[in-house]
Amino acid sequence: MRQTWRWFGPKDLCSIDDIRQADVEGVVSALHHVPTGAVWTPEEIARRQTEIATMTDGAPSTLTWDVVESLPVSEDIKRQSGEWRDHIANWKTSMRHLRAAGIEVICYNFMPILDWTRTDLAYRLPSGATCMRFDAIDFAAFDLFILERAGAMEGYEPELVETARERFSSMSDTRRCELAGNVVFGLPGSAEAMSMEDVKAHLARYDNISPSTLRQHLVDFLAEVSPLAEEIGMRLCCHPDDPPFPLLGLPRIMSTEADYRAVMEAVDIPANGITLCTGSLGARADNNLPDMMDRLGSRVHFLHLRNVALEARHLGGSFHEAAHLEGNTDMVAMIAAILAEEGRRKTAGRADWNIPFRPDHGQNILDDLNRGGQPGYPSIGRLKGLAELRGIMIALSHPLPRARQ
Repeated sequence: MRQTWRWFGPKDLCSIDDIRQADVEGVVSALHHVPTGAVWTPEEIARRQTEIATMTDGAPSTLTWDVVESLPVSEDIKRQSGEWRDHIANWKTSMRHLRAAGIEVICYNFMPILDWTRTDLAYRLPSGATCMRFDAIDFAAFDLFILERAGAMEGYEPELVETARERFSSMSDTRRCELAGNVVFGLPGSAEAMSMEDVKAHLARYDNISPSTLRQHLVDFLAEVSPLAEEIGMRLCCHPDDPPFPLLGLPRIMSTEADYRAVMEAVDIPANGITLCTGSLGARADNNLPDMMDRLGSRVHFLHLRNVALEARHLGGSFHEAAHLEGNTDMVAMIAAILAEEGRRKTAGRADWNIPFRPDHGQNILDDLNRGGQPGYPSIGRLKGLAELRGIMIALSHPLPRARQ
C-alpha cells in the first residue's frame, strides 16, 4: 500500500515540509486554480510537480505527484449540454499532458453539483475534538425551510418534515446562516457568494435528468476517455457519492457495489476503475467495504481510508466522521482485503500492485482546533489516522513469530 497525502497547493496550511515529516511516499493534488473544462497545460503540471518536490528551504522533498484528485468533470459533461464535447476533448488533452509528466492515476467524480454535503464542519465530540457531521434533521430543515426547494416536501416522511420544522423554528438566525453556509460549502463557487437563488438555479439544470440518464452520460464519457487512458497507461478511478444517497432531488449513481459494477461492465476496460472511499460508501449500512474490495479489487486504482459513525441505520440517516479505527467500517478487515488484492496482483505480474491510498479526512485535535485549515483535512488528525492505518498494515504484513517452546 503506497502512502500518500492530499495537498491543496501552496495556499494549503499543511505545507510540503509538514507532509515530508509525515513520511509518506507521494502526494495527491490538483490544479484547483484552472477553470473546470479548461486544459491543464504541461507548464502548470510541471509547476505543481516542482512545488511538491521542493521544501521551504529549497532542499528536495523526495516527494512525487502520484495521484491527481481531481481532474474535474464539468457540469456540461454530466448533463451533456453546452460545451460538453469540447470539455471532453480538453479532458483527454489534459490526460495526455499528465501522463507525459509521469502521472498515472486520475481520481474524478460524477456527482451532480455537490462534491460532498455536511451540515456541521466542526461538530464537537465528547473528547473535545471536532469533526464533520451530516445531521438528517438539520439537512431537511435547510432543504424545506431555508432553501425552500420546490417539491421538497414530497421527498421526506411526514414525521421528518414536522421534526425538521420544529428544529428550524428553534434555530437562531446565526445557526440558520451557518447551516446554509455549511451545506453550500460543497457546491461550486464561493460559499459566501452563493445565494439560495443561485443554488436553486444550479439544481434546476438537473430537473429532467434521471439516475438512468446520468449513468448513461457517465458511460458515454468513459467510452470516450477510457480507451485513451488504456492506450497511454493511465488509470481512471471514479469517487463515490458523498453521502451515498439522494439529496436535493439530484440523481445518485455511484453509491453501491451494484452501481460500480454496472459502470465497470458497461465500459469493461482495466483503465476504467474505482476510487474506493471507505468513508463515503461507509455512510450506508448496507455497503460492506471489505467484501467490495474482495469482489471489485482488480479495478480499484486508488483508496481513501476513513471512517464514519452511523447515528441511524436507515438510508439517509445522520452520521459523523469518526476516528479511523472507530466507525462503521472494520478497518482491519478492510486493510486485510487490500493486502490480499495486492498479493493477487503481484502473482499476476501487474505493475500496479502497490495501490496508492491516503488517510482521508480526520478529526481536528490539538493544534488543529485553532489552525483554521481546510474542513476535513487537519494535519494532526490525519497524521493520527495514518499512524493507526500504518500499525494495521505492519501487523498484517508481519505475522507474529511462533512462541518459543
